[in-house]
Amino acid sequence: MLLPVASHASSPRQKVVEPARIVRANVRPATPAIPPLPRQAAPAEARLLEIYRLIGQGQARQALDKAQALVQDVPNFQLAQLVYGDLLLARTHALPAMGHAPAPLVGRAPQRLEQLRTEASRRMAALTERPPAGALPAQFIEVPSTTRHAIAVDASRSRLYLFENGPKGLTLVADHYASVGRLGTDKRAEGDQRTPLGVYYITSRLESSQLTDFYGVGALPLNYPNEYDRRLGRTGSGIWLHGVPSESYARSPNSTDGCVALANPELQTILQRVQPRTTPVVIAQQLQWIKPDQREPERRALNNLIEGWRVARTNGDLNRLMSFYSSQFSAGNRDITQWRQLLERDVVQQRGRGVQLKDLAILGWRDKGDVLVVTFGEIVEGQRTGAIKRQYWGKEGGLWKIFYEGVIG
Repeated sequence: MLLPVASHASSPRQKVVEPARIVRANVRPATPAIPPLPRQAAPAEARLLEIYRLIGQGQARQALDKAQALVQDVPNFQLAQLVYGDLLLARTHALPAMGHAPAPLVGRAPQRLEQLRTEASRRMAALTERPPAGALPAQFIEVPSTTRHAIAVDASRSRLYLFENGPKGLTLVADHYASVGRLGTDKRAEGDQRTPLGVYYITSRLESSQLTDFYGVGALPLNYPNEYDRRLGRTGSGIWLHGVPSESYARSPNSTDGCVALANPELQTILQRVQPRTTPVVIAQQLQWIKPDQREPERRALNNLIEGWRVARTNGDLNRLMSFYSSQFSAGNRDITQWRQLLERDVVQQRGRGVQLKDLAILGWRDKGDVLVVTFGEIVEGQRTGAIKRQYWGKEGGLWKIFYEGVIG
């Protein structure tokens, strides 16, 4: 039985961006230098799932041939090695269950065997538990055409979904098996080994040349903790989408210190496509999928709400403008009183010129309360460019109020 050892299921206790791990972190090459990976006839997961299909159809001989080819092509794919071992054992006697290793091997790595069984069930579930055709995660309320991609992670299914934005809006173009925190999700404190839940943005791209082999072909840092996390007292840092060591193909479903980890070939396709700063990443315990037309009334209402804020800003109507802000507003060291003073100065400097919003994005989140993450470019009449701003809105007495606003670029 080719049962692999469990040496890759763990990661450093605390993942911090340190000089020893990152070299030239502030020097970006003009063109991303992503090293090529070995070419494969088809994605390894697709080949594995085909093997499971053949097993289910009773075609053990064909399944064995394909399993042998898979482990030869991708020898560090531990789950494939386990399936191959099962098929070899099944030639001598009937197995009571998949992953039925001999007792001596089970005794050497019982936890790892259970992790591989869980990984197998999550991967196989991806065949049947597909998102409804044309549906999107409920968090994607408004995504502008300039946002080329969006990502959503369903922790309960160990699945990452990649969307591409085209003439018909967001479309699901790929989904991949992904690993999350060793102790699950709902990160609250530094070092709790949990993956955060919420709405985030990719902040930068780290190439493999800037990292140790532990992170594989690269990494995409997220803006955790965001302003909503900070309001709730959540701490921690260094939450990334990243790859795995070159000696591994994938990690078990719950094995990171809080990051989301993918197989290197699959992460590489994402690194080559998504853009930092504009790509949203939703991480949910379980995604809720909804058809765009079902969300249309809410989308219109929220667009009207933000348009009301823009009109008040354009007209210099300070009292009306302040009605959009929470009494608990804070941004940096400014409270609501200091923010009003700042807005008053802005209105004077504006001199009656109109304000337009460009590339409006609205993402929603719900846990302890309803939250909107609103991002847009603010262009004052007569100017060609302007600041990129992000607002966080929350419900107070049933009304949406801004509790944070800041410039992000």
